Amino acid sequence: MNMQVAEDIKPSYPLFRDDQYKDMLKAKAEQFEDKIDQAKIEETFQWTTTMEYRELNFKREALTVNPAKACQPLGAVLCALGFEKTLPYVHGSQGCVAYFRTYFNRHFKEPVSCVSDSMTEDAAVFGGQKNMFDGLANAKALYKPDMIAVSTTCMAEVIGDDLNAFINNSKKEGHIPQEYPVPFAHTPSFVGSHVTGWDNMFEGIIRYFTLNYMGDKEVGKNGKINIVPGFETYLGNYRVIKRMLTEMGVPFSFLSDPTEVLDTPADGQFRMYAGGTTMDEVKDAPNAKTTFLLQPLQLDKTKKYVEGTWNHEVPKLSIPMGLEWTDEWLMKVSEVSGQPIPESLVKERGRLVDMMTDSHTWLHGKKFALYGDPDFVMGMSKFLMELGAEPLHVLANNGSKKWQKAMQKVLESSPYGVNAKVYAGYDLWHMRSLVFTEKPDFLIGNSYGKFIQRDTLHKGKEFEVPLIRLGFPIFDRHHLHRMTTMGYEGAMYMLTTLVNAVLERLDEETRGMGTTDYNYDLVR
Repeated sequence: MNMQVAEDIKPSYPLFRDDQYKDMLKAKAEQFEDKIDQAKIEETFQWTTTMEYRELNFKREALTVNPAKACQPLGAVLCALGFEKTLPYVHGSQGCVAYFRTYFNRHFKEPVSCVSDSMTEDAAVFGGQKNMFDGLANAKALYKPDMIAVSTTCMAEVIGDDLNAFINNSKKEGHIPQEYPVPFAHTPSFVGSHVTGWDNMFEGIIRYFTLNYMGDKEVGKNGKINIVPGFETYLGNYRVIKRMLTEMGVPFSFLSDPTEVLDTPADGQFRMYAGGTTMDEVKDAPNAKTTFLLQPLQLDKTKKYVEGTWNHEVPKLSIPMGLEWTDEWLMKVSEVSGQPIPESLVKERGRLVDMMTDSHTWLHGKKFALYGDPDFVMGMSKFLMELGAEPLHVLANNGSKKWQKAMQKVLESSPYGVNAKVYAGYDLWHMRSLVFTEKPDFLIGNSYGKFIQRDTLHKGKEFEVPLIRLGFPIFDRHHLHRMTTMGYEGAMYMLTTLVNAVLERLDEETRGMGTTDYNYDLVR
């Protein structure tokens, strides 16, 4: 059966709508699937949309369904990619690294360099030191990095492999030179999340280069400030922070910057390594005036090290998203650096305020459910309230009790947040119950939220909760990873995304010719 024609190649949709594919799939279901009666499926579906089911759902303890987080080593890989000529190395199985690379490939649409030492059954029994001996030597010889940053997976952590000992033994036995930089972090996948892994890997790298070299370090000696981004996948956020600091005339070191390697041009040249923070910048970082953490809720270990070893007074700020928190961030940078906020940024702020004024009538009173990483969700909620919109369900699977308390305080600071409820440690199956039983107007989150939108639509058009894609990962839309959510520029992008989603929904609901097309005009 010829199902494709060379002159007219079709993707899976609409290919699977062809009659021959319909027949094939029907035959497969009849012959090989032990199908449940469709009426029973529908009955069960309807029950899962009820308050009765929601109460049962929220009693779950031993099962997570679609957690809206990834594991620690994923974050460690992103952190390592932000340093010059650095190869992320995962002490674990090949399957784990394939997952990390694929996850980033799908989000950034770029090749992602990362290796493993291919631990298998024998390593799980006898330990993975031999794998590391061969792996470090091969990785250095084949890919010629200036630094290899090692993290771990579940297998290595369960059996208790000691990275410090294994790396030192690799050097003692001559597999890699003694002076060759191999920072490491233990990143067990079964606790924490990708943001924890980023924090652990970053602390491992700065510890490697500075812990035993603090003798000649002096706070403020280099006149710079340090910027630590945390787990950040909007490449525009790195660029907008740099732009604002450059316009202010503030010297800075961006500690972990993957923007070049994850956004390389198509010019015929493959770049395994591109850009990134240099080792000299890391070594010099303790000499800065202070260190700014862009996502402080996910950087506990980094904060402790920077304050305790570098003796920096880390400013107590929130993620610079939206109007007020960007204002606070810029004012603190100005205070620390002694540089005034330039007219260019004052004008940019004014344009954001103008945009907020233009759009507030469409966003005022709209209700949003949102989920994602702790700092992002908090910044997004704060900005929604600045727009007069109302957060309704605020969920972070990797949010701590500390985050929950801080999130509640932010919501209570505005009349638009008083009806919101905060869910730390809950997953997207919980969110599904929430949007069925207390319907918001929109859902904000990553690509996985499309399954919730699909389910709400299945119950009926009036129950549909449209998804607005903001967060990580975004797999089913292109180029959003280049966008910006921080600073005034990021607020402009988010505002544009939000208000146009509202207007698109209005158009969708008023397209019925002669029935619902009232007010279907060109001016809004």
